[in-house]
Amino acid sequence: MKTFGLIGFPLAQSFSQKYFTQKFKDENIDARYLNFEMEDINELPELLEHHAYIAGFSITIPHKENIFKYLNEFDASARDIEACNVVKVTWKNKTPILKGYNTDVIGFAASIKPLLKEHHNKALILGTGGAAKAVAYGLKNLDLDYKYVSRNKKTDSLTYSELNKDILDEFQVLVNCTPLGMYPNTDQCPELPYHLLSDKHLLYDLTYNPETTQFMKNGLTHGASAKNGLEMLHLQAEAAWKIWNE
Repeated sequence: MKTFGLIGFPLAQSFSQKYFTQKFKDENIDARYLNFEMEDINELPELLEHHAYIAGFSITIPHKENIFKYLNEFDASARDIEACNVVKVTWKNKTPILKGYNTDVIGFAASIKPLLKEHHNKALILGTGGAAKAVAYGLKNLDLDYKYVSRNKKTDSLTYSELNKDILDEFQVLVNCTPLGMYPNTDQCPELPYHLLSDKHLLYDLTYNPETTQFMKNGLTHGASAKNGLEMLHLQAEAAWKIWNE
């Protein structure tokens, strides 16, 4: 039986194992998908030793960037984004060869594209981690300008306290790439001036558990459109499955 899995910390909020387990059952695939909760990426060699011949794994928070030191190679998307969420493992003489990919950008771009209106030409990316980098890459491919929003002031980003009516009138797509609002802390959300949102705004939350996050609720209250990241999860998972079976 082939083994696949998810590496990250924490993993209680993730639907990946459920998705792949159901896929394997529905398609009569002799494989399993396990959660490998790993707070420190330096535990990876031990994991590979204990799960010899694992065929591939997904990467989630907080390891999409620090996984690179264990990769033997990576494709152009992972290189350009500087974040990796999928690893294919090839075994040669009982030694694992790891190649990294980024399918987050595939899932995000395909998921948000149908929602974009003519006036949606600039976006705010909330967060600056690995997922945010994939979102930025996807927005660029969709011809949207973007700005990062961070808690701390950086030369290439805004802070939450700097967001005002002029900025939100200009940047009418908001993408939450932070874990704020993720199960079990469902009452949390990025600190935005939500009262400045309107029916022209689109809020996209990479979180999908809960189905409607507090970030989304706040936008919907003011007439904005909102979508969670569940479709993105499914699309990137299918892209990962294709990579693992090439």
